[in-house]
Amino acid sequence: MNNDDLDFSALMQDEGVEPLQRDPRAELDSHHEKRGDIDYEARRRAATDGEEEGLSTRYCQLVDPNDPLEWKRDGVQEGVYRNLRLGKYQIDARLDLFKKTVPQTRDELLAFIDESMKFGIRTVLVSHGRGKHKQAHGNVLKSFLNDWLPQIPHVMAYHSAQKQHGGLSAVYVLLRKSEEERLANWEQHQKR
Repeated sequence: MNNDDLDFSALMQDEGVEPLQRDPRAELDSHHEKRGDIDYEARRRAATDGEEEGLSTRYCQLVDPNDPLEWKRDGVQEGVYRNLRLGKYQIDARLDLFKKTVPQTRDELLAFIDESMKFGIRTVLVSHGRGKHKQAHGNVLKSFLNDWLPQIPHVMAYHSAQKQHGGLSAVYVLLRKSEEERLANWEQHQKR
C-alpha cells in the first residue's frame, strides 16, 4: 500500500466505514486431494486421452488377427525370450480384458503392471480376445496392446501365448526385475 491508500483507509475509518470481511481463499493446489487422487487422476487422463503417458487411445495400426505379437527390448537374452515365447515361465498374474473399452483397457493395463511390479511378479498373461477380422473388438485390443506395451518402461518383452494359455487371444508379458531381485541375481552370479 502507498501513502494515498493509507490516507484513504484512515479517512474512511474516521467516517465509520468498515472494511469488508473476506472469505478465506480456496487452496487450489490441494483441491484434488480432498476429492481423492484416484478420481482426479482418472478425470485428468480422460481429459488428456492418455497422451501424457504416451498411450493414445485414438489410433493404432491394426494387426492381422492371425499374426502373433512379439517384441523384446534390447538387452533381453535370446534364451530368456525363447522361454517366454514357449510359455516355460510360471505365470504369476493374469489380466482379462474381454469386453473392456480401449480407455478401460489402457487404465487397467497400467494399474495391473504397476501392481505386479510392487509384488515382484516377472511374468504375466494378458487376455485380450480374438476376432476373425481386423475390426473385431478382440483384435482392436490386441493391436493397442502391441502399440502400448513397448512404451511401458517396466515391460521387457512380450509374445503371443501358447494354445494352452489362450493362443492368439492372449499375450505373455515379461516385466523388469525389481532392484532387490537384480541385486540378488548379481550376488548369486558373483559366487560362482
